[in-house]
Amino acid sequence: MRRLSRTGLGIGLAAALATVVSLPATAAPAPSAGLLDGLAPVQDFLRGELSDLTLTERTTVLVHGTDLAAAERAVRVAGLTRTMSFDRIGVVVARGTKAQVAAARAVPGVTYLEGNQPIELAQTTSNTATRGDEAYRTLTGADGSALSGHGVSVGVIDSGVDPTHPYLTEADGSSAVVSNQKVLCDPLEAACQVLDLPTSVDTDTLAVGGHGTHVAGIVAGRPTTLSDGSTLHGAAPGARLVSLSTGAALVILGADAALNWVLENHEAPCGDGVPTAECPPIKVTNNSYGPTGGGAFDPESATVKLQRALAAEGVATVWANGNDGGDGTESFSNPPGQDPTGGVISVASYNDLESGTRDGEVSEFSSRGRAGEPSTYPDISAPGDTITSSCRLYLAICATGLDPRNGPEATDIGTFNTISGTSMAAPHIAGIVAQLFQDEPTATPGEVEDAIKSTAHKYAFGAPYETAPLGTTSFDKGYGLVDVVAAAEALGG
Repeated sequence: MRRLSRTGLGIGLAAALATVVSLPATAAPAPSAGLLDGLAPVQDFLRGELSDLTLTERTTVLVHGTDLAAAERAVRVAGLTRTMSFDRIGVVVARGTKAQVAAARAVPGVTYLEGNQPIELAQTTSNTATRGDEAYRTLTGADGSALSGHGVSVGVIDSGVDPTHPYLTEADGSSAVVSNQKVLCDPLEAACQVLDLPTSVDTDTLAVGGHGTHVAGIVAGRPTTLSDGSTLHGAAPGARLVSLSTGAALVILGADAALNWVLENHEAPCGDGVPTAECPPIKVTNNSYGPTGGGAFDPESATVKLQRALAAEGVATVWANGNDGGDGTESFSNPPGQDPTGGVISVASYNDLESGTRDGEVSEFSSRGRAGEPSTYPDISAPGDTITSSCRLYLAICATGLDPRNGPEATDIGTFNTISGTSMAAPHIAGIVAQLFQDEPTATPGEVEDAIKSTAHKYAFGAPYETAPLGTTSFDKGYGLVDVVAAAEALGG
């Protein structure tokens, strides 16, 4: 297994984690303090990486500046080789030796140096427990249509998507996927570009993934009747999907490149001139990936700067909280999900015991925060245990499920399967956020998050609830189980 690769926060029913996890369980880094001599601070991960380099070996570094010009100047002065940049947040990516990285620290205007940290990819009743199905069938959005996420696009940053999957196919044969982007990084993983592909291209099969198609179905699977007569749909069956395929193995730079693309294109994800009725703006991204073992929140990271810029422009960011379990003695929560910025939402996995009950359990695998440190707690719980969604059995993550199901057509053999993980919980919330933005198009991401947390159902399993700004929360469940009907009423009230 490659050290610098990405693994899923979806764990599968039997051995999915063993199948996809390709990183050692190292905690995410916290930023190091700057030295007394005024040099820019260095991320702990990068500091450790530099200590292992020989004098001639090169590594990838994200140079943060007070602005883009400052970062560009530092790269030139230090003799680093520029590879790409995130212009909106003043970050330049470059390659160089440890001496060149050290030189960049001393250039005026440099605020932080970050490494290319490895990360990991992490429903017949699931929409009952959330009252999402009830909201879809009984409530209408501001546009007068059923509360289905209509008029909203969801950006799914994941392994890829099969746009032709029956769960993602409209009644007229078109795809729910309206924009299909592929992140390609060079062999050194020092520069990434985002390519616009036709919506007919199956990027999940190209990546030998499966994780992304399963997640996309949880977000916006269309109402579908399986061959056994059972019916299911995603959390937001009227939302559109923008897929940002990073492949099944990647480092943080590729995921950040996807977030940066959303920042630059969320208002018109299909390009200028395409009507919003065909391709609505992106209002939320789903991020079911992160480092094994959780880690400290790093406010100086490019990921956090990007998601804060997105929140300021009206786009929410949803994070799977991780699959490392825990007992509250330490935090295993996914670092960027700990961001207190309104509209950045971290999601724990709820087990509805395959009955649709609202008084189930926190999944055993769901990452807990550290008791007594509310900043590490997940924000909300959503179903992530035994979730049935779009899959194809020949792809790695889908082959781990133990409940293959056939789709509506005779040729749809093994096109659905059941997988568990906070990767499956997060897209429930991403779809619900789309429903809520349809309900109140002028709401801010922070207002949507507050509505979700303040109205959550207080299921009793696990750690006791503690007093919090919007009610009560706990280190394992967050504010409780999401309640779509209550959240919509609170947002609209």
